[in-house]
Formats: sequence, structure tokens, C-alpha cells
Amino acid sequence: MIPLTLAEIADATGGTLDHITDPHTRVTGPLSFDSRHVAPGGLFACLAGSTVDGHAFAAQAVRDGAVAALTTRPVDAPAIIVPDVLDAMGRIATAVAAAYTGTVIALTGSAGKTSTKDILETVLSQHGPTAANERSFNNEIGFPVTVSRVMPDSRYLVLEMGARGKGHIASLCQMARPRIATVLGIGSAHVGEFGSQLAIADAKAEIVRALPDHGVAILNGDDPLVAAMVHDTSAQVLLFGTGSHCDVRAEEISVNSHGQPNFTLHHGHHHSLVQLRVHGRHNVTNALAAAATAIAAGVPFDRIVTGLTEAELSSGARMEILQRADGVTIINDAFNASPESVIAALDALADMAGTNRRSVAVLGEMAELGDDAPAWHDKVADKVLAVGVDRLIGIGGAHTLRMIGTVREGSGHATEADSTIPLAQHVNTLLQPHDVVLVKGANALGLEATARELAGMCTTR
Repeated sequence: MIPLTLAEIADATGGTLDHITDPHTRVTGPLSFDSRHVAPGGLFACLAGSTVDGHAFAAQAVRDGAVAALTTRPVDAPAIIVPDVLDAMGRIATAVAAAYTGTVIALTGSAGKTSTKDILETVLSQHGPTAANERSFNNEIGFPVTVSRVMPDSRYLVLEMGARGKGHIASLCQMARPRIATVLGIGSAHVGEFGSQLAIADAKAEIVRALPDHGVAILNGDDPLVAAMVHDTSAQVLLFGTGSHCDVRAEEISVNSHGQPNFTLHHGHHHSLVQLRVHGRHNVTNALAAAATAIAAGVPFDRIVTGLTEAELSSGARMEILQRADGVTIINDAFNASPESVIAALDALADMAGTNRRSVAVLGEMAELGDDAPAWHDKVADKVLAVGVDRLIGIGGAHTLRMIGTVREGSGHATEADSTIPLAQHVNTLLQPHDVVLVKGANALGLEATARELAGMCTTR
């Protein structure tokens, strides 16, 4: 973290020091809210959850290296007592961001945020020290933690921003105002909460509205709702995509036998072949977004190409490829599931299976789709049929049964998971050596654990 003294933090948060012997002691490590992952020299935020109260772990956190705890009451440890811990975390992030002199980059979108962040972090690191979100720390809790990870020598601070309602992104941008803002796409994730894709677009546009006049908006030129955000900012605009109107574009896109895309990257008079390590042709869009963002940040074209070819998805459960001794390939894409991401993952499954391997899709019910849920599950079922998935195994409730029924009506092979035995065990009994298996569903279903357990098995026949 950009160092702040305990006194400065107390002033920024409206807090009072308790059991502090030296108010000028500096906090040099980031915020943390999990006592199992306390950062040395950092500050432990005592959040009160529904079952666990962080205040009970304050003393242990200090013993483990935290300088002090951020609390709402006295504890048996050095503390800064504040009216509200979560609000105080935001205020600390604001103070850190105000002291930061590097480039703040924000990105959002209905899908692909974390994958793009992982790719972009690799690309930017070719040019200078870069701080970015761990995993998907993109909400009001994780975001201040990410901002607090920036160091005085960090050239770039990459901030993934999520939203579950109007004003959420605007609030995050008040903590750390971006100079570059990237919008990936407007999909159907959380449409049940927002009400419509137009409402989602309006909420995502808050990220470009926060830009200063000297900033840069990086917009998906292939998505009309995103491209229209050019009217939401007075900043410079760079479009990325596959259309000839895009400033940064991909041409000659293809996928190799491992399901990894390659394409020719164009910007101005520069062009180069890019072979991605990541899987799934949908990651071309994410790579283009990263490239355009890096161009705006001043990274030379050749370093961008190198970064794209070296980038991997470090956050886990996103097109993560797990190989078994019996030749079965598990595609662990189970972190979450919007309709668009499920459809993209099915394309990746088909690409990786090719014509010589069986394809198996383990799909969970998609959540937060509101009244459109039946139609979206029908579209996913149609995609299962269109790409020729050999077997669908569905998990969930009525929408899953509807999806299974639609696949069966189209002469596809689809069954509901057997709820009487563990899911991984059930799926494994249906596999053959060298199958390619996609595991994907809403995060609440916990399919990431299923994918990892499945990866440790072997076929029983």
C-alpha cells in the first residue's frame, strides 16, 4: 500500500485510535478482511458477517503481522475505531488513490471482466509494475482491498468493477477515478435485477461518465449498446472489435486443435499474428479489450503482442483446462454462468472436442434472469444441439428440466443429474476415456468444486 500513518487513516475515516502507542506508525501493507490471509504491515478490517464477526479475530490478525485492526468497538489489540468498517475501507481506498500518481484503469462488462483483467495485467506488466484485483474482488468489499494493494512504484492500477444496481460503479469510481475506462459488453447477467439490458448499459456507462476530459474510453465496437457510450463521455474513444470501423481489431480469427484462438491484431499501421494461450474464441474479444486498453496506457505494440501471447487466466474456474491420466479433459468454467458465457463455453467445448472426441456438457441452471429465464434456457438448449454436444447433464430446478426437454425434443442426449449420489461421482460414471467435459453453472451451485473433484478421478470403464 502507499504508506499512510495510523493517524492519517484515523483522520480519513473519522476514527479514533485505541491501544495505539505511536500514531505515526505507518501502514505499508494492504487491507484484509480474512484473518487467514493477513498481510504483514497491513490493516485488518473487522467486518461482521451473518455467522462470523471479524472482531473476534482482531488480536490474532495483529499477532500475524497486521499493524492494527479497523473496528467499530474496542478489541484486545491496537485498533482504529470507526462508525462503520465497510465505509471506512472505502475512505481508506479514496485516500490511497488520491496519493497514487500512476495510471488508474477501470473495466466493466456483463461477462469477461476477470478474464480481461488477467490478460491486461500480463500485458501491462511488460511495461511497468502493475497492481490489479485478485480473483473477482470487484464490489464494495473487494474493491477497497484492491486499491490498497497499489504501491508507490506501481505504474498501473487495474480495477475491475462489478455492479448489481444503478450507482454501484459510480460509487466505486468516486473512490478511485479512472483515467482509462474499458467496457466489454452488455449481456443478460443480472437482467432480473436491473430489469432490462438498456438498464444494464446505463449502469455500466457510469464508468465512462467518470472519465476526465483527458481520459480514454475503450469501447466494444461490436456491441451497439457499448459503442453508443461514445455519447456518455467527452474523453477520447478507442473502439475494439472485428469490424473495419474499430481502431483496434482482430482479423483472420481461427482456433487451433487445443481450442486456443489466434488472430491478426491491427492498430494503425501496426499488425501482428497473435496466438493466445487461453482457450475459447470468445477470449479474442477479451484480448482485444486488453490490447486497446494497453495502447491507451502507452504500452508499445510489440510489448502488447508479447503480453497477449504469454497471458494466462490466473483467477481460476474460467476456461481452466484440467487433464486426467485417462485422457479426459475437464473445462472448468464454473465460476459463474450468464447466457452469453454459457453459449461461448459451448463453442469452446465443440472446438476442443473436434470430430474425434466426445463432448459432454455439465450445465447448471442460470440465475438472476427474471422473466426471460425460460427463453434463455431454451437458447442454451438450442446451442447444445447446434454444436453437437454428445451428452448434456443438467443440474438445477424447473429451468434445467425445460432445457433437458428441449434438447431431447431435438434428438439430443440429455439427462438430469442423479441427486442420490455426489455429482462428480455421477458424472464420472458416464464418461469415457478422452472425453472433453465442460462444467459450468451459477456460482451458487458450487460446480467449481465438482470440476476439481472430477479432474482427480479416472473413468470407471
